[in-house]
Amino acid sequence: MRNVTKENITEVVTKALSNDIPPRNREVMTSLIRHMHDFCKEVNLTFAEWLSACEFLRRAGDISNEKRNEFILISDILGVEVLVDMLDHRITEGESESTVLGPFYRENPPVLPKGASVIQKNFENSETVKVSGRITDTAGNPIEGVAIDIWEDAPNGLYDLQDPEQPAYNLRGRFTTDENGEYAFIALRPIPYPIPYDGAGGELLKYMGHHPWRPGHIHFMISRIGYQSLISQIYDADTKYLDNDSVFAVKESLIGKFNRAPAGSETDLVLSFDFKLKKASAKTLIAAE
Repeated sequence: MRNVTKENITEVVTKALSNDIPPRNREVMTSLIRHMHDFCKEVNLTFAEWLSACEFLRRAGDISNEKRNEFILISDILGVEVLVDMLDHRITEGESESTVLGPFYRENPPVLPKGASVIQKNFENSETVKVSGRITDTAGNPIEGVAIDIWEDAPNGLYDLQDPEQPAYNLRGRFTTDENGEYAFIALRPIPYPIPYDGAGGELLKYMGHHPWRPGHIHFMISRIGYQSLISQIYDADTKYLDNDSVFAVKESLIGKFNRAPAGSETDLVLSFDFKLKKASAKTLIAAE
């Protein structure tokens, strides 16, 4: 095309897609190009604004590393990750709801026995909590041998990855359900904390006029061969920001009540929370093999 205009630019670019690319590539890129072009026309995007956006993405790349992915943070702030999660993990059989992974997951946490503590450092004015529950299939049958990775922020609002004063893998652990599908561990009551706002994500929050705070929660990653893996969170029913989460990840079914423990208990609080897993599809099982 020797004469590209505002009227034909979208068609010109989409026609440049090779016939040899996979159908899914064509579907994604055609839609992306069309929506991006329509967006630019709708807001009458200026050259200065376009350049500013490119510089914004560059700064997001500059601050990203193996411990911090600023692009995940940006997608969270825009509600993209939670939307993609809902699209990709539709509830079909009454299984537990999933939500965002977040930027602070660490692989290979310490493998701990049922009921063990993930607390490696004491904090003043913190409250301990025994978290327990059952993991079943959607029919209510207990599932033995489910791997459960958990992680949470400390009472100073920081994860171990953010805080050099915390031991590595503090408030993290991997547990396994017993023959009754039961799990248990001791942790600290999570508190609200701000998502990182010292980089590009913070610039975006300021541009949106939105706050960075997340409600107190404990992260869960639950997996077992033969079942669909679940990435989820338990939210404290009494925490702030349940109705105004900075990354829009709260779901009513994931809110749990932190109750006072009976006298003589080993922790200040107790929390009981069950999860249901649905069986993996045949396609997923074949891929796993």
